[in-house]
Amino acid sequence: MSRTLITGLALLAAVVLQVSVAPQLAVFGVVPNFVFLVVVTLALLEGPVTGCVAGFIGGLLFDLLGASVVGPYALVFCVAGYTAGLMNAHMFAEGWLLPVSVVFIASVGAEITYGIIMAVLDIGLPFWSALVRIMLPGAVYNTVLAVLLYPLMTRLLRRDRTVKSFRRLA
Repeated sequence: MSRTLITGLALLAAVVLQVSVAPQLAVFGVVPNFVFLVVVTLALLEGPVTGCVAGFIGGLLFDLLGASVVGPYALVFCVAGYTAGLMNAHMFAEGWLLPVSVVFIASVGAEITYGIIMAVLDIGLPFWSALVRIMLPGAVYNTVLAVLLYPLMTRLLRRDRTVKSFRRLA
């Protein structure tokens, strides 16, 4: 199967999970972002260009799910995918701390950037309220899910299919 098809299927599966499963996993009004997790995983595995393209496509699909302005998530995920992809060269086989740290930092950055865009457009909650009630808890939630899902996603999305154990996946 080609890399483009696998990437497209991963983003499509993330969108389906975002619509069907994520609302059921809400904790205190904070919903996990499966599209973001797939974008960052692809960026860490494939590099900044793939992360940027996957971020734009995934963000655009995510924007089309909502009833708000189309475009902010496409921009935010594109930048987050590119910057997370810059860490691609620093990934090593035995580690899990670096990918999870990248997910946390990228998630905080993406949430704050999205909050700033929404504040400028005067849509949604006030920025500081959203920061405390949605953005920071959302980043923590995505990080916890990354600890659980990153090994599985890397197993599915990795080019090198010869890896046999989870401890070598990242």
